[in-house]
Amino acid sequence: MTNSLRAHLALSAAAIIYGANYIIAKSVMPDPIGPNSFIVLRVVGAAVLFWLIVARRIQIPDKEDWGRLLLCAICGVATNQLLFFNGLALTSPINASIMMTSNPIIVMVISAVLLKQKINALKILGIMLGAAGAIAIIMLSTYDTSEDSSWQGDVCILINSLSWGFYLVLVKPLMKRYNPVMITAWIFLIGIILVLPFGGSGASEIEWMQLSAWQWFSILYVIVFVTFLTYLLNMIGIHLLSPTVASAYIYFQPLLAGVFAFLFSFFLGKDFTGDITWLKVACGVLVFAGVYLVSRSESAQKT
Repeated sequence: MTNSLRAHLALSAAAIIYGANYIIAKSVMPDPIGPNSFIVLRVVGAAVLFWLIVARRIQIPDKEDWGRLLLCAICGVATNQLLFFNGLALTSPINASIMMTSNPIIVMVISAVLLKQKINALKILGIMLGAAGAIAIIMLSTYDTSEDSSWQGDVCILINSLSWGFYLVLVKPLMKRYNPVMITAWIFLIGIILVLPFGGSGASEIEWMQLSAWQWFSILYVIVFVTFLTYLLNMIGIHLLSPTVASAYIYFQPLLAGVFAFLFSFFLGKDFTGDITWLKVACGVLVFAGVYLVSRSESAQKT
């Protein structure tokens, strides 16, 4: 298996996990767990798992890298996760997944400015094609009547996407200089300090004995899969591919969220599919085409 194929498989797996997360996390927020409290659980739980992996081979980053580490913790943990979960608590899972498709465009621009990454015609075409599909879905979603939709939540998701874009670009140099898992462990350790003021008290007030089996599963899924495992999978993608290609996989999420919305509607007793139409599904074909062109462009640049 080539490094490129391994990276693409890792990013595909991460996309599937993220796609299910829109429904799973939404089903327990804001009741019985508030979004800020959920983030504290998520960051602390994932930090413990990362440090268990690196405990025997701890690396202390150089002094000049701590500023970048702090920025990565702000963008990739605190701002990213707080805004995502607060946005998801306010808006529909489908809307949230749609808004996240802005990420590759953001990453491409940030990479061009900060990393001096070249933007060729094929990459621009891929990003534009994928963006066209995403914008078309967004325009269609403005006509839905779902009570779960909220422009405030959509804005939170959009800013979260911007924050994640900065993280993907900022963390790339650190991933090249240090063990990627070690860097992520430090970022999450710093992240604990950043998120505790927002949800620490709420997390301590959760009535754990009243949680159902599904709610326990949702908490563990978010901590182990959505946070710990997807960060590992994204590290593989970021390490072997450019930030733009890694972020392009976010285009899969509206489609995956739609699929999981149908599946989970049978188990959760709540219909998350009210804002899904065949027109939105058709627009998703453009999204897949955009991901393909961006990936093909990246491969062509390396040959």
